[in-house]
Amino acid sequence: MARAYLFILDSFGIGGAPDAEAFGDTGANTLGHIADHYAAQGRSLHLPHLNALGLGRAAELATGKNPLGDVPLAGRCGSACEVSRGKDTPSGHWEIAGVPVLFDWGYFPATIPTFPKAFTDALMLKAGLPGFLGNKHASGTEIIAELGEEHMRSGKPIIYTSADSVIQIAAHEESFGLRRLYDVCAIARELSRDMNIGRVIARPFTGASPASFTRTGNRKDYSVLPPAATLLDVASQAGRAVVTIGKIGDIYAHSGTGREIKASGNEALMATTLAEMPKLADGGFLMANFVDFDMVYGHRRDAFGYGAALEAFDRWLPSALALLQPGDLVMISADHGCDPTWRGTDHTREQVPVLVAGPGIAPGSLGVRDSFADMGQSIARHLGLPALKNGRSFL
Repeated sequence: MARAYLFILDSFGIGGAPDAEAFGDTGANTLGHIADHYAAQGRSLHLPHLNALGLGRAAELATGKNPLGDVPLAGRCGSACEVSRGKDTPSGHWEIAGVPVLFDWGYFPATIPTFPKAFTDALMLKAGLPGFLGNKHASGTEIIAELGEEHMRSGKPIIYTSADSVIQIAAHEESFGLRRLYDVCAIARELSRDMNIGRVIARPFTGASPASFTRTGNRKDYSVLPPAATLLDVASQAGRAVVTIGKIGDIYAHSGTGREIKASGNEALMATTLAEMPKLADGGFLMANFVDFDMVYGHRRDAFGYGAALEAFDRWLPSALALLQPGDLVMISADHGCDPTWRGTDHTREQVPVLVAGPGIAPGSLGVRDSFADMGQSIARHLGLPALKNGRSFL
């Protein structure tokens, strides 16, 4: 029986979204602009294994330009457009798994204060808090540097948002307490349901001063349930082994996510994925999210760091491909863009690559897919699962 592996390079867009203008992202291109940034410094972005699977050709489908150069093809490749109305993590992931987000999330205005007073008053009362700091749109690392010391003195957590449908609450793991932060976020999750907010995220950090403040791997996302059964639900309901690595469990509100394995940082995520791949039972599905591309490099607008992380993943990829057995399939894609050369710190609306490889997978083009949901539908067909409600299989 076949197995399937889905690797999500969080935020690895390739430009060319047909509706980018509606998001203020016309011209955004995560891969292309990283390659341009390297070239401007006399360097080349070196991704030979991803390119052999068709990354450069996928980018050419999306934008008309191949930033990596043409090489013989060793896999099937294409690009995919998102139909969900947001460019956030749950929207992208859920659509990949066959459930596009066709409703509008709730968002917060770019004002100070940004959150409704009724919400923050209720949160202070129910969580027993002396107040909040921040209450605005902000970069997570910048607001911790700005307000971290005051937070430690006052005991007031830092609350902020972004262009996504999200409430983020940051607090010091030691002076405030990790369990207490989780409890505050759980209360915020319940209080924000009527506002249709996609996620509440706990952002713990450590350190003694702005120079040493560091966000830790104990982040926790409180998401709403997907509005319909995803690929993970369908596989679980069919009795298949499902293994999810990284923040997948939080993104899907732990519905259908099987055996969840937490790991912090791409290096640990790659090591965990290699350890788990051979253990996957016949007919099983493993999904891993490599978060550093987005969290550490995209949002922080670090083009060289993003490129180096891509090169590290590329060096790791042959080890994963070597573990594939006859009948296995691996798919590599992304949930949205986060162009590290773009203005601001938010996600960018882009197409994403769709790279497919495995024993017996003939090289070729998948073209431009109309929806991320084609990926979930294709995996469902590969595994012999019931068809999903959305998407067209390319297998």
